[in-house]
Amino acid sequence: MPKCKLSIVLTVLILAALACGTETNPSIQSDPSQQAAQPQEISTQPVVTPITELESTVFGFFPSPPEASFEAIISHFQLLGQHADFILMQREVPWKDFVDGTEGESQQRTDIENLTILTEQNGMDRIFVVDPLNGLNRREFFGLPDTWEASFANPDVRAAITNFTIWIVQEYQPHYLGLASEINTYADAHPDDFPHYVSLYKEIYDLVKTEAPDTQVFVTFQWDDLNNVLPEISEGRAAFDTNWDQIEIFEPQLDIWAISSYPYVFFPSMSEVPGDYYSRLLDRTDKPLAVAEGGYSSRQIGPFTGTEQDQVDYLNAIHTQIGERLDFWVYLVLSDFNIDSFKQFMQEQGIENDDIDTLGMFASTGLINPDGTPKPALQLWDQLREGN
Repeated sequence: MPKCKLSIVLTVLILAALACGTETNPSIQSDPSQQAAQPQEISTQPVVTPITELESTVFGFFPSPPEASFEAIISHFQLLGQHADFILMQREVPWKDFVDGTEGESQQRTDIENLTILTEQNGMDRIFVVDPLNGLNRREFFGLPDTWEASFANPDVRAAITNFTIWIVQEYQPHYLGLASEINTYADAHPDDFPHYVSLYKEIYDLVKTEAPDTQVFVTFQWDDLNNVLPEISEGRAAFDTNWDQIEIFEPQLDIWAISSYPYVFFPSMSEVPGDYYSRLLDRTDKPLAVAEGGYSSRQIGPFTGTEQDQVDYLNAIHTQIGERLDFWVYLVLSDFNIDSFKQFMQEQGIENDDIDTLGMFASTGLINPDGTPKPALQLWDQLREGN
């Protein structure tokens, strides 16, 4: 849902923050176009426990800070290190940088390296998702060059996605690797192009397994949409008649069944979500499961309702229904974020006001309030993580 656009803002802030830290930490690669402010000390934890060494579900977040400031970035990563095993690195495809191969230098490569440094300094691992689609509208590509045809049949599109993915595998050897997010929403909007994505996924899957046989490869599915909860986006299908075919077309090259879920967008409250909403996955596959993105707003925002108790109930629903089968669990953001503080950065990156407003609908999904006080769901999150 919202992560792709937010990642652009995060990248700008990360670069600025890390530029400030290059004098105190020479391992960080600076961007010469960024002018460093006063150097800021970045705390270092010498040991990162790889998620492969953890024997149970690993818990993580998308690393969005609550405010658009250098200080917020650094302090937020320190806070993430207290509540997460990993961060989700969901990266838009740098189309022109990778269309001709994996070699070369580019700002995207430096961004990922710097984000990796900051993550490891705070004791966390990372999970990668290569995301060619718009995070606020999965029915369209994101950042595609104007002259390129927006289709997974386009040889340039296929080459850039493939090369970028293989570069990540070669450089970072990720244990978990996603090849797109919420792909069923694209399938609904572009049924003629969806088979081209499926063939590309399977081609890349085989290449990844040649490079790194132990890497677990997946694509994510928007669970609420997959269940046709809202008639207006169900394409005429019955509510709760799950579109299993959109998942199973990827078998057997699907190592994990990974979903995203934001019930507050689809239901008035968690009390109205069916008691087997997630557990039906258990009857359909014996593969490992993952929540690759999700959350619940703790207050009403726009047309969507939510309470702090709904957040608690959301976490409990996932844990009680599918917790024993989860390989990893991504909650969208640790802290509520101030959309107004991000607005200028987003506008400078060419993000439209409608998209900024849409992103604001997720501003209160965090487990920590804007004033830094924890919401009740944070204690439950920590208990679930520690009790695995």
